[in-house]
Amino acid sequence: MEENKQDLMRTIQMKFPRLSKGQKLIAEYILKHYDKAAFMTAAKLGISVGVSESTVVRFANELGFSGYPKLQKALQELIKTRLTTVQRLELSNDFISEESALKGVLKSDMENIRATLEKINQKNFEEVVNSIFGAKKIYVIGLRSSTALAEFLGFYLNLILDNVKIVGYGISDIFEQIINISEDDLLIGIGFPRYSSRTVEALNFAQSRGAKVVALTDSLLSPLAAKADVTLIAQSNMASFVDSLVAPLSVINALIIAVGMKEKQKISNTFNELENIWEEYKVYSYVEKEEDN
Repeated sequence: MEENKQDLMRTIQMKFPRLSKGQKLIAEYILKHYDKAAFMTAAKLGISVGVSESTVVRFANELGFSGYPKLQKALQELIKTRLTTVQRLELSNDFISEESALKGVLKSDMENIRATLEKINQKNFEEVVNSIFGAKKIYVIGLRSSTALAEFLGFYLNLILDNVKIVGYGISDIFEQIINISEDDLLIGIGFPRYSSRTVEALNFAQSRGAKVVALTDSLLSPLAAKADVTLIAQSNMASFVDSLVAPLSVINALIIAVGMKEKQKISNTFNELENIWEEYKVYSYVEKEEDN
């Protein structure tokens, strides 16, 4: 990732002497503020440096990109794993105003789901489902912001199967929780920028023990993907201090449904028993029906 950053910045520096006056202004801005430029439209970048939108597009072409969106994507790839929470908060102030937060975030989440639908590999998805049924024991790990995803996946898999363990921070260390993992087992690792180094280490440990490793992450360039036998891609782009986990959650929902469809009878029996228990112990509150006069 750092090498890619240096390559792009070096290209801009090498091209700088031959750029037009307006393009030099863009180059200087990107070299100093590439973290902000990555989430600006061509029009907004032009306004920020005092040039036209067409000048920004020509600048991208001069660097060898087919258009500004390609340059923007390259910048986003550079910074998404390195932005601090404070930097992401500053970006969100520029990207989404208080008045447009609702529409802006929902539109961004919709785009993440659309992109995920295009990127995810159906064969990989089916392989993961088969691996879940073929494993002696299933470990699910997702730390920091991915904890909610791991808990959700583990919770529902536990209702369907009886060999699932959620790995997380607690009294015992991560490695103590997976110390007995073997070649007959499966570890599902979940992680998105900024990636948890502990999750990557857990995947590496599972791989060293011969276990099957599945990663749910945002890119094949992700450090989780490098340690996985099978990778499911879910886009999580969000110019904010909050991670967009809508698309990853949709993929997890699909996994749960796919597993459940193969265990329909068992699920039916389990939920029938649970309904009786929930009713007996008043687990849920219900809205009382109004009596007809």
